[in-house]
Amino acid sequence: MSSKAKMMHLMMKYRHLFKGKLRREVIDENTSVVKLRQDCDDAAARFFKPVAGIKYITADYEELYAEWVELENASQDKVVLYFHGGGFIMGNAISHRNIVSNFVKRLGIKALVFNYRLAPEHPAPAAVYDSVDIYNWLLKQGYLPNNIIFAGDSAGGGIALATLLKCKDDGIPLPAVCAVFSPCTDMTISGESHKTRVKADPCTPKGSTETYLGYYIGNGDPQHPYTSPLFGDLTGLPPMIIQVGNNETLRDDSTRFAQKAKEAGGEVQIKVWNGMFHCFPLLAPMFPEATAALEEVCQFIRINLKS
Repeated sequence: MSSKAKMMHLMMKYRHLFKGKLRREVIDENTSVVKLRQDCDDAAARFFKPVAGIKYITADYEELYAEWVELENASQDKVVLYFHGGGFIMGNAISHRNIVSNFVKRLGIKALVFNYRLAPEHPAPAAVYDSVDIYNWLLKQGYLPNNIIFAGDSAGGGIALATLLKCKDDGIPLPAVCAVFSPCTDMTISGESHKTRVKADPCTPKGSTETYLGYYIGNGDPQHPYTSPLFGDLTGLPPMIIQVGNNETLRDDSTRFAQKAKEAGGEVQIKVWNGMFHCFPLLAPMFPEATAALEEVCQFIRINLKS
């Protein structure tokens, strides 16, 4: 692991000290969702700065807020539909705009980022239905499926994968390729890494996974494919790349999904990065591993995106 990656790992692990708190954060049903959302927005604004050469344009989409993240001189016929992360209860297009900006600047393709409905007010599968709707809107705007990329991080990665399953069930043409960072695919929390990687994970506060996923499931079935894509029929999906760290409790959500998708005949490239933490590629170019991982994703997309 590079020295810069080690430093970032330590900053993540001991971030409570930077907030003036001696004890690590604990998340449970008594934690204010409103405060979590505000903290998420504030952290994004502090940590991810505007990227030169990018402009943001509010999309002409009436159902929910969405915005184009446009790179100067980027192709107008290709687009990334980006699914933001945030534990299914936080995050939005604006909080993620600079994260997406860094991604699309490397990729050379514009993106559309949108606000799907959040839990607990809107449990699963509301976010997936919103995602299918905006994907259909993109198609109606004239974008061809083989020019569209699905991409997402964490909760958004899981929603992106579930959206593929819903689109397939509805007979909607699937996008050309899907790229996800540390996707959450299993709301039953059955992966071994949820136990074995707890001490190694610097990013996941105690109780947060159970609390967030409980809100997202609501009164629904945690094994429904539109909630937990791990339990869906994974045949017929587009080529996909998954990047995940070995030092995260969600590791097995990625590895198990990848294995099942491969067994279903899919083209899946997955890389588990030793010592890395949750969604680390999105921190490029802060340390070499993040830069290399993000470039791998961009290269995979370029190869699989038809010209």
